[in-house]
Amino acid sequence: MTHRRWRAFTLVVVMVSVVAASETADAQGRGAPAAPPRQAALLDLTGQWVSVITEDWRWRMVTPPKGDTASVPLNPAGRKIAEAWSLDADRKRGDLCKAFGPPGLIRQPGRLRIRWEGDATLLIEFDAGSQTRRLNFGSAPTRAPATRQGQSVARWFRQPQNRGIFGGGGATTGGSLEVVTTNLLPGYLRPNGIPYSGRTGVKEFFDSFTLPEDGTWLIVTTVVNDPEYLTQEFVISSQFKKESDTSKWRPRSCEIPPPVVERRVAAAQ
Repeated sequence: MTHRRWRAFTLVVVMVSVVAASETADAQGRGAPAAPPRQAALLDLTGQWVSVITEDWRWRMVTPPKGDTASVPLNPAGRKIAEAWSLDADRKRGDLCKAFGPPGLIRQPGRLRIRWEGDATLLIEFDAGSQTRRLNFGSAPTRAPATRQGQSVARWFRQPQNRGIFGGGGATTGGSLEVVTTNLLPGYLRPNGIPYSGRTGVKEFFDSFTLPEDGTWLIVTTVVNDPEYLTQEFVISSQFKKESDTSKWRPRSCEIPPPVVERRVAAAQ
């Protein structure tokens, strides 16, 4: 798949997911008894997935320089915090995991594993930062103290169309997963200290499709709403490919490499 074609597909997925979020979930039909979310699943997200980084390489594969806030709609308060960021200070405070909350974690290079934990909870394990998220179907749980991964409420919903990818070569399943996450500890949108606040809400859309000659793919569209540091919603799309070989699973701590500029300076000395 060419880079231009992939970017066009990503844009289509983002647009379809955002429009589809307004559709009413009706997997069982009106009047029918509701099946458990696991049984009512509109697509199979289980398995091990590896991130495929086709864009935003400079912000995902290395730690960007301090103050590099390009493409993030930060307000002046958010830019001030980003420009004052210090990796050493985060390390001394034990705050390296601030870049591993939901808005930043999904962008980390590496692998994730998805499995059912009972009939109403999807568990997602990330090798990046050894983090775990639980996506709970049904009503929101009783509000608890804020955590790094927050509280996530999930639901299945049907997409308004099922026309395949690029007019052929595999079709969507006609359904998606929507996840809304709140009650987050403050964290970073990127590992170079671009902040999000404890007032942040994150909405995600999980879509999956299979191409006959290119395997099964997972697209996660993330919409970040932070009234404290963002001037508008921050929308990103992350791609993953399903793996049958699980031997490359390498859980690791929340370590952040030094920003690329600092490493260049150190190498020159």
